[in-house]
Amino acid sequence: MNGASHKPPSTGRRQLVLGLLPLLAGMGAAHAQEEPSGLERIRANGALKVALYNDFPPFSAKSAQGIQGLDVSLAQALARAMGLQLSLLPFDGDENMNDDLRNMVWKGHYLGYGPADVMLHVPVDKYFMQQNRQALIFAPYMREQVVLVRDKRRLPEVAGVADLRGVPLATERGTGAASALIGHDNRLLSAQVHLYENGVKAVQAVLQGEAAAAYVTRAQAESAIFQAQPRSEQMAIGELPLAGVPSQGWLVGMAIKARNEELGQALQQALQSLRGSGELLAIFKQHGLTLTAP
Repeated sequence: MNGASHKPPSTGRRQLVLGLLPLLAGMGAAHAQEEPSGLERIRANGALKVALYNDFPPFSAKSAQGIQGLDVSLAQALARAMGLQLSLLPFDGDENMNDDLRNMVWKGHYLGYGPADVMLHVPVDKYFMQQNRQALIFAPYMREQVVLVRDKRRLPEVAGVADLRGVPLATERGTGAASALIGHDNRLLSAQVHLYENGVKAVQAVLQGEAAAAYVTRAQAESAIFQAQPRSEQMAIGELPLAGVPSQGWLVGMAIKARNEELGQALQQALQSLRGSGELLAIFKQHGLTLTAP
């Protein structure tokens, strides 16, 4: 220490600082009033930026025609209903969906892209919402459910897990469905289970005779069957309750940055108009999927 003391500001300086505080507060309030809302900014730009997962069939996946899928069609319809152009922001999922919301909804990725105005295909789950208060999760547009899709020639009836013994099974790597199927009853079926990159490919394995059944989401099952050429009449879709898999499935909606209620209302109204006009149903039919009530 050099012996210098830290003296309080002189009375004159204190009066000057205190006198500036109301002025600074007023300037801050004026700036807050002038700053446009999220919806105003989007309308000024003329485009709705929508975050979608890469390689997530049947919802969004790259093809020769660009990224396609149900969520892409929904994003197009939402933007159109709001009188906006569409700007897609496809991204690769991070470690978990909490990270995805941070990167694509309320903060942005450390590599410099994002956030988007809205992200599609987000679970509308109370516990998950409490974990992610920086995001507003709302507007469910479908219900996902895990199902068993089987080749009726190899598995005429499936009343329970015991009926699956001795046949090759398929599921998507890294999913809750895979964990439930492999771990059931002290790994009873584990030696029979083959893991695939995604659920659509797991169902394609059944269509091609590589597996007798696949444990995937209904959307993945319906999409693979819809795309098959020629269409198979031997495929059946049914429920197979397993521990750890929600029997009623889960709702899927969208997410925006918290406290951006005006944008949320506009998106909710756009979705309601699509539902009311029948366009949402047409979008699901276009992709071979069932519009399950939220």
